[in-house]
This record gives sequence, C-alpha cells and structure tokens, in this order.
Amino acid sequence: MKAAVGQELTPSTWLRVTQDRIDAFARVTGDDQWIHVDVERAAREMPEGRTIAHGFLTLSLIPAMRREVWLLDSSVRGINYGLDRVRFPAPVLVGDRIRLRQTLISVESFGSGFKLKFQSTVDIEGADKPACVAEVLALVYEQ
Repeated sequence: MKAAVGQELTPSTWLRVTQDRIDAFARVTGDDQWIHVDVERAAREMPEGRTIAHGFLTLSLIPAMRREVWLLDSSVRGINYGLDRVRFPAPVLVGDRIRLRQTLISVESFGSGFKLKFQSTVDIEGADKPACVAEVLALVYEQ
C-alpha cells in the first residue's frame, strides 16, 4: 500500500441512485424530509423537479463502491476508522449515477496494523461538482 501513496486508484463503476434506495435510507434513519421522499411535491417545488438523496446516504455508499476500487487480501481485516473534512458540494438527484474516486493520501503504523487515509470523491455523472468529498480513514490488520 505504501507504494500507492499519492496515486489515484481506479474509479468504481457508476451506481444509479433510485427512489427505492432513498426511501429505504429515510426509513432506517428517520430522515423523511419531503425533499427526499415526496416525489409529487418535489416535481412541483424542487428546481430540478426531482427528489434529492440524503448527503449521508451518498456518504454511506462509499464502502460499497470502495470494494471496486481496492480490496483487502483474505489474510487482512479492515475496519472503518472515521472521516475528516466531509463536504457535500452538490446534491444527488434521484436517477443520477455516482461513482467513487480515491487517492491514497497516507499509510501510517497504528498498533499492530496500519491506518490508511484516502481522499475520496463521489462524482455525479455529467455534473461539474462532486456529490461528496471526504477524507476516509481505515485500519487494516493481518489476521
């Protein structure tokens, strides 16, 4: 991993954000604000006429998309350690496709393992601004 510091890794494939996914996230988190779940009202009142995915939904999709960017060897276990500097520069509208790009920023010794820091960007297909920019921290250990 140390050899990859400073390199942008291969991006994930595009993932379509559906209303079903947004609704499921709203149910789980209790965040059922109308801009996310009321399709008819959004059609009338939102600038683009569509509902908006929760920023935290976009953030929560990083681990799933990350599996396409890099994988741990079967002899290694990984743990989410946290986030730094999370921002949501642009909204993800229902039907948009997103993907993850990551650059490994650092690898540090951490107890019996390593702490990895990634600059993570969630792009929206065709958009000028990303949906999410965050520094994602992970711990990795040999089993």
